[in-house]
Amino acid sequence: MPTIKFKGEIINCQKGDNLRKVLREANLTPHNGETAWFNCKGFGSCGTCAVEIYGEVTPLTKMEKWRLNFPPHEMKNGLRLACQCEVISDLELKKYDGFWGQNV
Repeated sequence: MPTIKFKGEIINCQKGDNLRKVLREANLTPHNGETAWFNCKGFGSCGTCAVEIYGEVTPLTKMEKWRLNFPPHEMKNGLRLACQCEVISDLELKKYDGFWGQNV
């Protein structure tokens, strides 16, 4: 059973669980400020759930590749969209500042 470390909390989940859903079910959010309410609800189009991930998740989806190559995001920053990732192993997450969490 993988564990996720985020914002001082440790969450248990099942392998294959969607990262965004796991965080939200634990009353945590991968969003900053108003984006907790103003987001695409997990479709991958807004980019506001971008986080830095240490650990193994599923490969980049087509939608994720598109969104992370669209401003203000840049692929070189190494962020992932929580809504597009399935948990494979224990994870540690970091959320950066900015509307989209883009201030790496």
